Amino acid sequence: MEQGLNVCETTPNNAGSVTRNTGNLKSSSRETRLPAGRVSGAVRIAGLYGHNPKQNNLLAGLPVEDYERILPHLELVPMPLGMAVCEAGVEMEHVYFLTSSIVSQLYESRDGTATETAVIGHEGVVGVTLFMGGGTSLNRAVVKSAGYGFRLKASRLKEEFYRGGALQSLLLRYTQALLTQMSQTAVCNRHHSVVQQLCRWLLLSLDRLPSNEMSMTQELIGNMLGVRRESVADAAGKLQDEGLIQYTRGHITVLNRPGLEARVCECYAGVKAEYDRLLPASLQR
Repeated sequence: MEQGLNVCETTPNNAGSVTRNTGNLKSSSRETRLPAGRVSGAVRIAGLYGHNPKQNNLLAGLPVEDYERILPHLELVPMPLGMAVCEAGVEMEHVYFLTSSIVSQLYESRDGTATETAVIGHEGVVGVTLFMGGGTSLNRAVVKSAGYGFRLKASRLKEEFYRGGALQSLLLRYTQALLTQMSQTAVCNRHHSVVQQLCRWLLLSLDRLPSNEMSMTQELIGNMLGVRRESVADAAGKLQDEGLIQYTRGHITVLNRPGLEARVCECYAGVKAEYDRLLPASLQR
């Protein structure tokens, strides 16, 4: 369920700046139910209210010519907590280049349980199946940290991808890094303790957040990791006793990141090393 936002259409001038500012981006109290991947008040712009497509690492890594060619086709979209960006088995109409939001990629079983297979933030894009040839996704993608992103129509993305230029190269390298994260997550969930899994999850989230704070309930973390809420509470309690985090009423503050890195299993370092290897260092925040 998604909150309606007061966002109005604006028109960019030739320099890419906004010529008309209408309304603000504050949430209203009225809630509306939208289909997966649909958002209210999509704004077709080059930049608005401090949001810039180059806050996404992949878009920032494009040569000027490639970037300016797709810039007019990018739409700024609000991505509220819990929004379903895509559903399993449904072909997406857009890809989403995230800027300040974080999306969890989930695999759901028939009994309704779900486990997180990957975390996507400003380093990447949601919708790799569109350019990999599969069409539909096996996973559901849900916003776990509210923010914004820029979406691009599937037809435009495919046109740019099949040009065979810089965007294709970046997307393929990113996809390999994403597959590494998915594989490592499967190993971690099977073989490592809940404390280690929680440390990995916290560090992956921190890499995609502008601060060391996040809002997340124990129940939601348990759903992401595929473990019971009580197991998350016990693991979070241990990390808090060690002075690594502070956890109160669904709000987590990381107090000692080096301590988390020392506590985590090898899975986090393996995933980070692959992202650093495949994507230019200049793209890492």
